[in-house]
Amino acid sequence: MKYNELVVSGNDSRKRIGRGISAGQGKTAGRGTKGQKARTGHHKLPVGFMGGQRAIMQAVPKLKGFKSIHAKAQVVYTDALNAVKGKVDNFTLAEANLIADPFASVKVITRGEITSKVELETQFASKTAIAAIKKAGGSFKKVAVPARKKQEETK
Repeated sequence: MKYNELVVSGNDSRKRIGRGISAGQGKTAGRGTKGQKARTGHHKLPVGFMGGQRAIMQAVPKLKGFKSIHAKAQVVYTDALNAVKGKVDNFTLAEANLIADPFASVKVITRGEITSKVELETQFASKTAIAAIKKAGGSFKKVAVPARKKQEETK
């Protein structure tokens, strides 16, 4: 056997650091000299910590209010329902150009007077709107927002 043919596996045991200056990783144990990163627990600093000075998140002024991540419901008024008759859902309202998107939630609110008999099937309606629809001989049923068809289903 020759020296270059030897197969030697590496030492898988962990490196013992900080065990004296003659051990290779002794004294400062590879952390340098002094400073915050040389101390114990330096890896637990909070996100955005900037070395003790005021963090950027604290320095930047905040804006008033907030913006909701939920889409607002499209509003339909009861007097606009006079233009449609029979069973009315999101798609019927979209065809009549009363809402922009049939796949968004719709809320019916009282304004004016409703004269046509309507079977309303939307997501929301105010109490006074439901009362006005029932007074005109119609009905209200709460339904879920219609789901969009996936690309594979349309083919």
